[in-house]
Amino acid sequence: MLEFGKWIWTDNEDMADSYAEFYRSFYADGACRVALSCDGDYTLFINGQYVSSNQYGDFEHYKIYDEIDITSYIRKGENHLAVLVWHFGCDSQRYKRYSPGLFLELWQGETLIFASDERFLSRKSRAYTSGKKRLISSQLGFGYEYDSTRKDDWTVGLGSGMTPSVAVEKSCTLFPRPNNKLRLGNAVYGKEIHRQGRKRVYDLGKEYVGLLTLELTSPESERINIAYGEHLVSLSVRRKMWDRDFSVDYITCRGENRHTGYMLRLACRYIELDCHEGTDVSLIGIIPQYYPVKVGKEPEINGLDREIYQLCVNTLKLCMMEHYVDCPWREQCLYAFDSRNQMLAGYYAFENKNREYARSNLILMSKDRRQDGLMSICYPCGVDLTIPSFSLHYIASVKEYMEITQDVSIIAQVGDKLREILSTFLGNRKNGLVYTFGGENHWSFYDWSNHLDGSLGQDAGEEGDAMINLLTIQALINYEKICSLSGIAFEYGEELAQLKVRVKEEFFDTGRGVFLFKAGIKPLSLVNSLAVLVGLTDGDEAERICRMLASGELSPSSLSTRCFMYDALIKTDRDKYRDFIIEDIRKTYAPMLETGTAWETVIGCEDFDGAGSLCHGWSCMPIYYYHILKG
Repeated sequence: MLEFGKWIWTDNEDMADSYAEFYRSFYADGACRVALSCDGDYTLFINGQYVSSNQYGDFEHYKIYDEIDITSYIRKGENHLAVLVWHFGCDSQRYKRYSPGLFLELWQGETLIFASDERFLSRKSRAYTSGKKRLISSQLGFGYEYDSTRKDDWTVGLGSGMTPSVAVEKSCTLFPRPNNKLRLGNAVYGKEIHRQGRKRVYDLGKEYVGLLTLELTSPESERINIAYGEHLVSLSVRRKMWDRDFSVDYITCRGENRHTGYMLRLACRYIELDCHEGTDVSLIGIIPQYYPVKVGKEPEINGLDREIYQLCVNTLKLCMMEHYVDCPWREQCLYAFDSRNQMLAGYYAFENKNREYARSNLILMSKDRRQDGLMSICYPCGVDLTIPSFSLHYIASVKEYMEITQDVSIIAQVGDKLREILSTFLGNRKNGLVYTFGGENHWSFYDWSNHLDGSLGQDAGEEGDAMINLLTIQALINYEKICSLSGIAFEYGEELAQLKVRVKEEFFDTGRGVFLFKAGIKPLSLVNSLAVLVGLTDGDEAERICRMLASGELSPSSLSTRCFMYDALIKTDRDKYRDFIIEDIRKTYAPMLETGTAWETVIGCEDFDGAGSLCHGWSCMPIYYYHILKG
């Protein structure tokens, strides 16, 4: 299958942020399926009805196609197939730029009805504005402008200006989608909670992820702005922050308007319209889009603990798209560290250990390619930026996946990437220590806490801090376990032993009995937690560090890395620190219950100058701890 079609486009022009419409009629009288792939995103229509959307994020050397059963949409006689394709065309943290194109085959049973070629009719979209290139955020990419005065019935063959498509050159290796398609729920409509002049604000009741949908009657044609967000400031959605603009534009036609934005996934609780005072908004809301999972058995908890657990499960589900995303509102990006927390929580939250989904995330990340041997900041990623420490966390993710799911076959697909990462870090040693990577495109980030947040966009130089070395030791230990599970030889035993000795020599303050990130910096919780976890200290020495961790004497870490403190306490004395960990989770997460989702940091929406996410996947770790401590 997928050997007869050509990659096609409307013309030979490569315009960023462009929308193309493709159409072809056909006759069928049995079970039919469509296989398709595109650059960017797509929406498929059969006989004018929405069928499916959501291209899997990928690379040309790992290009994913969807196979979609369209039998229920087929009718006797002539049928109409239409595809809207959005070619992003600009690199971002969730898209790597390639040339535009659509590949499609339509099958009835084992018979090919047609494949994409020059006989497809196509055009640039009339209603969607191409070339506008207005960013929502540097991570999300572009928003859209839709002009309802220019729409026609192109999805059923009544579009004007359609011409034969052009075959285009693309070098893609096609693979079937490795996990399930997202599904659509029933529309959730907002309740108007504020109106003043042209401004109207609607509350969905809680956060949803999905497609914008509206019905309104307009007294005249006008451009209305639709903003969305997780919280309000002075009864307004916080729409603009620096170069970010969390909104889309819709140009109404006079009279009735109905619109669903199938091409852009939004996350929000609140929607704000800037529209004519005489406009009658019948409905506005979100059609939820979700990954199909079944929640597994909960641990034996109740009261506040159960509320927190369910809050974290809800957050985890909202952060599941074609792959895990960090936060659905602001970024929708797959990070190696964020997803490590999400996968570990997901093994316990969902039935069947969420194995298929976790595996697909790990394989997608392994397809990333950088010349420096590190992994990009996100996947797929078109910008030259990396957080080196996240490459080391990826090895932990693979180890945990293999241990928990007992699927050791994954090593055949990711093993080369693991060895490349370890060779890169061990090859960057000086005086027996691993050094950080210099250059503006290497962000030496470890945690959103003092001294550990690095310098984004600045060349911080190269140095041998404790964190990069402790994480390398942890990665080597995790890889040794991977080798044991896979039945292959561990080749880094000498390097691991030597690195352990040098790190303790260099960073352990014998007078205070703690490990230092750097000389002259107050001892940090994360550094000492990792030192305990990788076995650089034990016995009374480790117990003393754990007492300091539990008492708050060490500079704290953020929500995303607090798990390492919990793990160090559990390793040292599980029974002694069990109640402390549960109580710490209660104090930390109880304030979040008002929003129904886990926050990016304890500060909430006011963090990062007002851009703090109120729904963030890396904060779902209480799921794991409730299971192992209370299950």
